[in-house]
Amino acid sequence: MLEITNISKTFNPGTVNEKVALNGVSLNLADGDFVTVIGGNGAGKSTLLNAVAGTWPVDEGTITIDGVNVTRMPEHKRAKYIGRVFQDPMLGTAATMQIEENLALAKRRGDRRTLKVGITPAERQEYKEILEELGLGLESRLTAKVGLLSGGQRQALTLLMATLKKPRLLLLDEHTAALDPKTAAKVLEATERIVQKDQLTTLMITHNMKDAIAHGNRLIMMHEGRVAVDVSGEEKKKLTVEDLLQLFEKASGQELANDRMLLA
Repeated sequence: MLEITNISKTFNPGTVNEKVALNGVSLNLADGDFVTVIGGNGAGKSTLLNAVAGTWPVDEGTITIDGVNVTRMPEHKRAKYIGRVFQDPMLGTAATMQIEENLALAKRRGDRRTLKVGITPAERQEYKEILEELGLGLESRLTAKVGLLSGGQRQALTLLMATLKKPRLLLLDEHTAALDPKTAAKVLEATERIVQKDQLTTLMITHNMKDAIAHGNRLIMMHEGRVAVDVSGEEKKKLTVEDLLQLFEKASGQELANDRMLLA
């Protein structure tokens, strides 16, 4: 479903600040794959996600989503295939609009603009039901301004908005990193439930090795712009943090030296 073939990206080429962020990365995701991506700072995981989303044009290689070559397609056109949740809970929602208005915008994304009435009773009932599944009490606050919500509530709402129209590809960019542990766990539970229910092909970046192991059917570890470890199926189910560290050391020839990952 997602085919990434030999993509490379170098920032500030030919200068003292030259940085090779992606170095010939190839990756294929089948329909319904839930892939977690982990790696230290500068490993290339965020650049990979931004390349898929179209935020950064790649220097070479190809990216195909659902059979469509999107390599040179601008970000706004590529968005019709993609749902995305950012690390910052303040992104992805309109703070001055109501919860139900934000959901309605997401529901109508890509549709033709018409003069029909705003939010129908049927839509309002749908929003209540999906919000209730979050367990955050938002189903009784449909008319509340999103700017009044906590960071965790906004991030959960963003997740719903990103998946409301069942995108061909869901990109999660460390979407729980800015949340407290309890709220992060709830958002991850909601993520797992939504992805499994709708069989969404998903690429989730995380700095937390335990989360990377616990979620999804495949785990990728990046190092210096390349895929260093790729584990799936039964091997992933049996994986421990210690196993992952050993796999990384074997693949890269060095120990993992990233405090954020080791302490997560």
